[in-house]
Amino acid sequence: MFAADRASRALGIELLEAGNGTATLRMTVTAQMVNGHGIAHGGYIFLLADTAFACACNSYGPVTVAAKADITFIAPAHEGDVLLAEARERTRFGRSGIYDVRVTRGDQVIAEFRGHSRSIKEAKEAG
Repeated sequence: MFAADRASRALGIELLEAGNGTATLRMTVTAQMVNGHGIAHGGYIFLLADTAFACACNSYGPVTVAAKADITFIAPAHEGDVLLAEARERTRFGRSGIYDVRVTRGDQVIAEFRGHSRSIKEAKEAG
């Protein structure tokens, strides 16, 4: 799935590892990702976390999409910061799942994301 994710790959997001219900991705904040306050735009941090969530929840095989997601921003990120997003499955039940993603810069937590997934029967149903 990640190999076909042109949006994430165009931003330089790298998939470092993935397993059943887990994924770790990395992104460097570029000048184009900085908002008018001089910090990383939250949308880019959300996109990084959402991509980690997508890799984790699609690790089992069936096409899985987001049903709901939210994020809490804890600390700002700046141009040049290297961010890691680590996704972990919390539970799966039926065709649904809950995943947490922690976005960090070194030892500092930048954001906490929670995503709710839903497996669909065929990829064409996603559109």
